[in-house]
Amino acid sequence: MVILHWVKQPLLDEVIDMCLGIPMKILKIEGDRAIVSAANIQRKIAINFLTNPKIGDYVVVHAGFAIEKISPKKAQETLQMLKDVL
Repeated sequence: MVILHWVKQPLLDEVIDMCLGIPMKILKIEGDRAIVSAANIQRKIAINFLTNPKIGDYVVVHAGFAIEKISPKKAQETLQMLKDVL
């Protein structure tokens, strides 16, 4: 799942910003932080917004935060789509 979020300028009805969430797999949990990986890239992220995250879960990461869990199938589909586009 790729989460795209557009913010519109209230008076102009223009798109002024876009945010992208990337699926990543939890490799290690350290308190309220986790080490995650996707496409051979590892990052340390906050997992405060998740309920009961586990090693092996796939999460959508945005701005250093895991914002939701997703299925492995959906994560792989999204990562493949991003690879195809980029």
